[in-house]
Amino acid sequence: MAASLKTAVATATAGGGFVPRTVFEVSPSITRSYFLGHHAGALASMRKVLSNISLILECRDSRVPLTSANPLLEQALAGRDRIVIYTKADLCAPASANRWLERQQKLLEEFHDTTVRGGGGGGGGGTAGRTQVVFADERSPRLMRQLLGAIKARAAAAESLTGVQALVVGMPNAGKSTLLNALRRVGMQLPKAARTGAEPGVTRKLSTPVRVIPEDVPGGIDQGVFVVDTPGVFVPYVGDVEAMLKLSLVGCVKDGLVPAETVADYLLFRLNRRDPALYAELSAPTNDARAFLESVAVRTGKLLKGGVPSQEQAADWVVQQWRKGNLGRFGLDDVSEESLRAWRAKTLAGEDRQPLSMSQARKREKEARKERNAAKRQAAEGA
Repeated sequence: MAASLKTAVATATAGGGFVPRTVFEVSPSITRSYFLGHHAGALASMRKVLSNISLILECRDSRVPLTSANPLLEQALAGRDRIVIYTKADLCAPASANRWLERQQKLLEEFHDTTVRGGGGGGGGGTAGRTQVVFADERSPRLMRQLLGAIKARAAAAESLTGVQALVVGMPNAGKSTLLNALRRVGMQLPKAARTGAEPGVTRKLSTPVRVIPEDVPGGIDQGVFVVDTPGVFVPYVGDVEAMLKLSLVGCVKDGLVPAETVADYLLFRLNRRDPALYAELSAPTNDARAFLESVAVRTGKLLKGGVPSQEQAADWVVQQWRKGNLGRFGLDDVSEESLRAWRAKTLAGEDRQPLSMSQARKREKEARKERNAAKRQAAEGA
């Protein structure tokens, strides 16, 4: 069965018989908010402790390096030195793509540098502090040592006599607690201190400071470096529908908020755009999400009573497989000089500096709907 599916994929792609969708169509009415009560509480708590903080460690998922930026965090924490850490680097590219990763890091460093100098914050509000870019994989000692080195350099420059404190912040499920545990493991050779989980929302309040770097008086680090874990904070409203799908696919929002079948359909769209052979063991090439999920359900035993394929179970399973890197390791954002120029222009124009609240978004959508209906009536009258 697996061999026949692979043959079908090879035949369809080589012969030009399969043409992937160029546009993903989805209803604009899907849920586009995941801003919870403890998110607002976390922002307030961060502001209260900011006077004691020397460094911000902002985590962004490397598979969505632009989409996972949060203007709320940049506004609330402006003025502090910052290291933007692109987490889960092992999932945004194959293990052999070191040069590609270095190129991505260089592009993002230039993006943050020029955006900050131009008055933006690399995807949100402005910041008076310095911004550095690091890719991190908690399972890579080499990358973690590089990050620790960057933190040590900032700590030494801070010249604090009581130990440097840093906040680790980011969107939900961006890898903040996992990063803290990895820093503690590599920097202190100590077991994990923060709870972690596959679903967002495990961390609900600011933690007590956790030492991740020991005291190093000759190196200019008195008392060491401490990191405070924080809850993930979502934006009040995601204006772009595809951005919400990206955040749902990587796990920044709770599973089920956007229907699993919709997220799986978007994954199928992205897999087809990249290479249908990535799912050759599960299905023949297709743009039909129902046919794809039915094949996945049959292949993986996700069946209901009477042997009926469960579309929802298949959707959950296939999304989890992609998140683990078993259906290709690739990013969802286009990180190129052209795309970053467009993103920077949008940021400097102020489009991302003031995130819309839910009520503001609904008002705008209502006004846009009225304009569309008025245009339709005028067109009908003119005809």
